[in-house]
Amino acid sequence: RVARRDARRGHPACATSYVCRPPHHTTMAPVRYRSTRGDVEGASFEEVVLGGLAPDRGLYVPDSIPTFTAAEVEAMRNYSFPQIAFRIMSKYIPTEEVPAADLEDIINRSCTAFRDPGVTPVVKTGDCWTMELFHGPTFAFKDVALQFLGNLFEYFIDKKEGDAKRLTIMGATSGDTGSAAIYGLRGKKNVHCFILYPKGRVSLIQEQQMSTVPDSNIHCLRVEGTFDDAQDIVKAAFMDTEFRNKVRLGAVNSINWARVLAQMTYYFYSYYRVTDQAKGVKKVSFSVPTGNFGDILAGFYAKKMGLPVGKLVVGTNENDILHRFFSSGEYAKEQIATSISPSMDICVSSNFERYLFHLFGDDPQKLRALMEAFEGSGDPVTNSVGVGKSRSLKVTPQLLKKAREDFLSERSNTEETLALIKEYNEVHGYLYCPHSAIGKPLPSVTHYHPSYTVP
Repeated sequence: RVARRDARRGHPACATSYVCRPPHHTTMAPVRYRSTRGDVEGASFEEVVLGGLAPDRGLYVPDSIPTFTAAEVEAMRNYSFPQIAFRIMSKYIPTEEVPAADLEDIINRSCTAFRDPGVTPVVKTGDCWTMELFHGPTFAFKDVALQFLGNLFEYFIDKKEGDAKRLTIMGATSGDTGSAAIYGLRGKKNVHCFILYPKGRVSLIQEQQMSTVPDSNIHCLRVEGTFDDAQDIVKAAFMDTEFRNKVRLGAVNSINWARVLAQMTYYFYSYYRVTDQAKGVKKVSFSVPTGNFGDILAGFYAKKMGLPVGKLVVGTNENDILHRFFSSGEYAKEQIATSISPSMDICVSSNFERYLFHLFGDDPQKLRALMEAFEGSGDPVTNSVGVGKSRSLKVTPQLLKKAREDFLSERSNTEETLALIKEYNEVHGYLYCPHSAIGKPLPSVTHYHPSYTVP
């Protein structure tokens, strides 16, 4: 529906070929990268993309968040999805690392993998809008980021020589990451991909998507245990410096900054599509089904860049570590509960450390002390931002109040999720999947206007 409407308007999203560079394009990026735990500063974009996890177990973040003025945001309204992506990414990727023409080509090739010319169209569904992120090759929202990341990997590795001209990608998946990563990396030159997934804890179709790809650079490993057990194996491999350097290990999970970067684009794109029709609306809220926190974190960065975002709502299933944090200020690890939304069945959110870093005033030492206590690799600690111990950290009441200004949260159990799927199918003729349904906002809980909200 969005594609047809845009075609009538002559909207560039429906062009058969993409020309990404807008008339007033950014030619240099003002940022470098550092680790949330303080041991790495001034890292290049290439180092961040190929490295994934920082050597000190931290996550890479930009040393500053570039912004758009209100006029610059509005000027992008009629840009195509690739053009918006180029404008955003140009602020984070130096042209000396990826020249503008090369970045345009990478973005264009990444977008052509999608069945809808708008890449992530937005449709009206009852009392809200729904951003459709299932038009990629594996029907997962992660296709947006992983098509881009796969092309980035190939681009950077192709420029290298000798032993450096190879990359080994290792990742853990609770479902859609694995298949999206495989389809983003299949057939890429000099890149081998190893994906670990928990036995019996991914859907049959996702397992088949992963295990039936015949490309010689793709390898799937089934793990006895949970997603977190698989993730622990991946993290241990990254912390083994000798092994990491020998095989030239890289990450494809949501800890890779390039994934967060790519996902910022569809917050901008959907804002334009909603406000094209909802005249007079100044801000759009986003309610996001959330596991590892990477998707909604992209919305947080988009808002910090200047996008007029109202509320960011964290939706969780029974594995509600994030909802508990935004309710009480305590981030506590519990056993995983098996649900009908397995891609969200996690007990620790991999990307949440990035948000905590910003919540703590970009202070790596305070964050590191609490995170190492939480992980059990450091002593219990109390400092000015909170209290940390094994499997739990709790922030101060002042920081909890600040966190609630950034995010709202809600929790849906299986019964509630199934009821919502049934209601929307019968009343509105729209079928949500068990993950998307958790993103459907509940105004009675979150107290904001559903009509200007995108799940």
